[in-house]
Amino acid sequence: MALTFELDPPLGPELRDGVLGLWADVSNAGGSVGFVPPVGVEDVRPEWLKHLTAIAEGRTRLLVGYDEDGAVAATAFFSFNTHRLMPHWVWLYTVMVHPRHQGKGYGRELLAAAEKTAAGFEGIEAIRLTCRGGEGLERFYGSCGYREVGRVPGAIRVAPGDDRDDITMLLTLGAAASGPAPASGPAPASVA
Repeated sequence: MALTFELDPPLGPELRDGVLGLWADVSNAGGSVGFVPPVGVEDVRPEWLKHLTAIAEGRTRLLVGYDEDGAVAATAFFSFNTHRLMPHWVWLYTVMVHPRHQGKGYGRELLAAAEKTAAGFEGIEAIRLTCRGGEGLERFYGSCGYREVGRVPGAIRVAPGDDRDDITMLLTLGAAASGPAPASGPAPASVA
């Protein structure tokens, strides 16, 4: 069953608990989302609060994927550039799919939904993201249309003696980039 996506869902306790639980579970399963296991919800909460502040200030938007039970199963945060020479692309952060849904194609669905969403933001021509080397993430993103545009060797220290490359990936959006912004609310995902 496909995920259902919502841009800018209502920020309340249910969403908070869903995102915090997702983030902790992804981290504890070895996901590259800013933490090294073991991680609890309280470890993740300060990062969630930073994202909420950016959302309140209009610098960030949240895309959530819900599973068939209505539970938060995936997220991606869009961060808009404030630099006057770089407003034509967005960062994609905290791209997560719950471990119980791995292998179902939901990562591809999430990236397709993120691409469609970003293409609807006025003036946005590309998406950039970074990923941790050593886990094959650049191959996955590459299979979804992203290309590697930069790499800083050993920039991420996962543990003493375990340094990983910080890889920058870019997805150039098509002609739809100048189209109208998507409406908030659930929409079925489409796989590109």
